[in-house]
Amino acid sequence: MTLQTEADARQWLAALPEWDAAAAERLDALVHLLAEENTRQNLVSAASLDEVWRRHIADSAQLLAHVPRETSSPWLDLGTGAGFPGLVIAALRPESAVLMVESRARRIEWLERARIALGLNRAQVIGARLELVPSQPVRVISARAFAPLPRLLELSARFSTADTIWLLPKGRSAPQELQELSGWQHTFHVEPSLTDAEAGVIVGTLAASTARKGRKS
Repeated sequence: MTLQTEADARQWLAALPEWDAAAAERLDALVHLLAEENTRQNLVSAASLDEVWRRHIADSAQLLAHVPRETSSPWLDLGTGAGFPGLVIAALRPESAVLMVESRARRIEWLERARIALGLNRAQVIGARLELVPSQPVRVISARAFAPLPRLLELSARFSTADTIWLLPKGRSAPQELQELSGWQHTFHVEPSLTDAEAGVIVGTLAASTARKGRKS
């Protein structure tokens, strides 16, 4: 199934287990805040705002299908930027600790304003380069257009355990990036994207020894 329209996206979101009146209100507010902020800084392309529910909200929310609701937090989102997927995940699962890493000052300010406006008290904006963020084990790692797969793993494997779920939207490059990956013990595979028939999401885990050491010798 591929979501083709804004109506498709809204209907799909409304069927999520996380969806309720409060979640709808938070996401409506996020869409409004995003459009307003986009007049001040280029968070997303102006054209994509015409399909914001499909291209940004549903595109982020589809990652939840791979993380059971009983999964403990924290969820680490790398290079959150405009807030995708981090703010959407936090809006739909406000009980979870979502850690959003972002190094650009204006994006950090935006994420913090949006977090407060949406009442996401368990979410946290970490305003630093990923290399400077202290290591800690997390349950989920997500990254949307953050870095090529080998570099992403080199930077963030230290946060991973054998149970950490990796969710990496990679667009049309997903199969090729995974095919070319070497030196890592993993269970990664590509799931089709709900919002782009030609795009994919890399999903899986790293072996604990690989995560601790960085890469397989």
